[in-house]
Amino acid sequence: MNLHELLDELFPDGHEVGCDDEVLVGSGRVKGREVAVIGTAGHAAIGIEIALNLAAAVLQVIESHPGRPILMLVDTQGQRLGRRDELLGINGYLAHLAKCLEMARQRGHRLISLVYAEAVSGGFLSFGMMADEIHTLQETQVRVMNLPAMARITKIPLERLEELSIDSPAFAPGIDNFFKLGGVESVWSTPLSEHLEAALTRKAGADTRSRLGLDRKGRVLAYPVARRVCTERV
Repeated sequence: MNLHELLDELFPDGHEVGCDDEVLVGSGRVKGREVAVIGTAGHAAIGIEIALNLAAAVLQVIESHPGRPILMLVDTQGQRLGRRDELLGINGYLAHLAKCLEMARQRGHRLISLVYAEAVSGGFLSFGMMADEIHTLQETQVRVMNLPAMARITKIPLERLEELSIDSPAFAPGIDNFFKLGGVESVWSTPLSEHLEAALTRKAGADTRSRLGLDRKGRVLAYPVARRVCTERV
């Protein structure tokens, strides 16, 4: 499904979404409700410029449309890898983007992510994963790091990681594994507008991803350990 078809499916009542330098900004309507749209396209590598543009778009929605829900459309190959971005402190730019999204949440904006193509690494962590709910299409690619890269970083042999990935979703990329971990709430199918409408009607609550990981048997320790820490601190 290309971007134009995706927008038509999501917003049968119409939409005005522009794409400038791989950044999507605009709005759409579903069941008479106005939704702000912010996202990326073309497997964007999120460098400092795109991070700033996304953050500016979030701040613009907060200022101009208080409380309007924000749909984040995610298509990113991850953060841009390069000496220039690293020297300029890309981690700070990504943190700024995450802070802007958190401010939007605190100001009453519903944050919903839809991965429609690719979601990788820091570009996904600082943008799409900041949402109240994270959803994907069936044909998308979701991962933080592929196994060969993980082997290089951790110094664990690739063969061992491949063995671990069979039983542990934490070591394996893909929608099914992120679903088991609780990182993805659901996989949307057509008609997409019905899924979006349902997400918009749900109220934002506490972060339930660790509980979902427990219920789906993909991450069985995160929730009980977090509960124990909170109880002992009290």
